[in-house]
Amino acid sequence: MTEASPLPPRTDELSAIIVDAALVVHSTLGPGLLESVYESCLLIELRNRGIRLLSQVVVPVFYAGQEIEAGFRIDLLVEDQVIIEVKAVEKLIPLHEAQLLTYMKLTQKRLGLLINFNVPLVKDGIKRLIL
Repeated sequence: MTEASPLPPRTDELSAIIVDAALVVHSTLGPGLLESVYESCLLIELRNRGIRLLSQVVVPVFYAGQEIEAGFRIDLLVEDQVIIEVKAVEKLIPLHEAQLLTYMKLTQKRLGLLINFNVPLVKDGIKRLIL
């Protein structure tokens, strides 16, 4: 079995910053709001920390050499290294992880964070996925 290559430089540091920012957003707002609210607030919190990121990034899908207009969008892409998928659901299900893994494969990003804000403690709603 081959050992996975290490994550790009700064990726682990970014992950810690993102988790801390999510904790601040959740402690300020609490659960029960729409995903779009948490996404916007997390974007503000990360930008206030000097982090470069994009929101609602189109994910191109190619099939048989042709680009498909599929409408997939990454919630937040942090410093072109970490994908954040924001949720506000009762419970994360395997489909949510599959969605994030697909985005990671399509964009060749190694680290993804699935963050569910609709929980009493946001730390219980965070899943870290590595390719």
